[in-house]
Amino acid sequence: MNEIPVYLFTGFMDSGKTSLIKDTLFEQGFAKEGKSLVICCEDGDAEFTDEELEKNNVKLVMVDSEADFTEDFLKKVNTEYQPEQVFLEYNGTWQMGTLMDMELPKHWMIVQQLATVDATTFDMYLANMRTMIMEQLFSADVVIFNRCDDSTDKGKYRRNVKALNRKAQLVYERADGTLDERPEELPFDITADEIEISDADYAIWYMDCQDNPKKYEGKKVSFLALVYNPDKLKKGIMVPGRFAMTCCVEDVTFIGFKTKYDREDEIPHKSWINITAEVHVEFAKEYKGKGPVLYPISVTPAEKPEDELVYFS
Repeated sequence: MNEIPVYLFTGFMDSGKTSLIKDTLFEQGFAKEGKSLVICCEDGDAEFTDEELEKNNVKLVMVDSEADFTEDFLKKVNTEYQPEQVFLEYNGTWQMGTLMDMELPKHWMIVQQLATVDATTFDMYLANMRTMIMEQLFSADVVIFNRCDDSTDKGKYRRNVKALNRKAQLVYERADGTLDERPEELPFDITADEIEISDADYAIWYMDCQDNPKKYEGKKVSFLALVYNPDKLKKGIMVPGRFAMTCCVEDVTFIGFKTKYDREDEIPHKSWINITAEVHVEFAKEYKGKGPVLYPISVTPAEKPEDELVYFS
């Protein structure tokens, strides 16, 4: 028997999950692929009509509570409806672990996870329910920010998602459904002869440089860094960077750049430096492909800052 593809839709209530499923099934033609089963774990503004379900050979099953969402339940609906593809609209207030720890029915396989976010409420959720909303986006293949307008801070939203989920593709849609193709604004001047990166902007620059390394090719940058340079590191290589916090203290991680420097043996491990370097895009096994590699122009000792952390927001 062939695998049964499962398309998982996550996001908070009223973020547009049902509308996205309907568009995928009915507008993009997924309903033509065979018998479809939609498992809906919450009631939203958008609803399926009996006419469109019957016309497209789609069965709809509603789940009222997290306690009802069990392995036995999924096996039961699989036996009853024998779907050829499954669209699962997960409840935004339920723990993602409830689903991820489940053993799905035989031949079911999650092939894509799409997360929807209402751009008009994202800042509020980040401020008050950050861990919960980020859990919905953590493993998504595609994150769709809808209801964007000219005030939407696309750069901030991208950094928050990419800090925890580097592989996610981000899509920004305006209220009328068209793509928001405005360029993201950066808090530093990328056209300057030397781009000075402040502590406040380091995490922003790091994410942008990792995601778009080609636009930094040949650029000179300067920043304050903590040096990762243990004895086990290959000669001529060091990694200047900073410890960055995403959601909470438990999520603090070191983010730095591969740096080729023939005097790296003069730079003590875990020392602070002011570094000015030129960026070149090269293949590096650390990046599993091409990425930004720094070539220092100047390196001088520096004092440890009052706040050693940098932040993605």
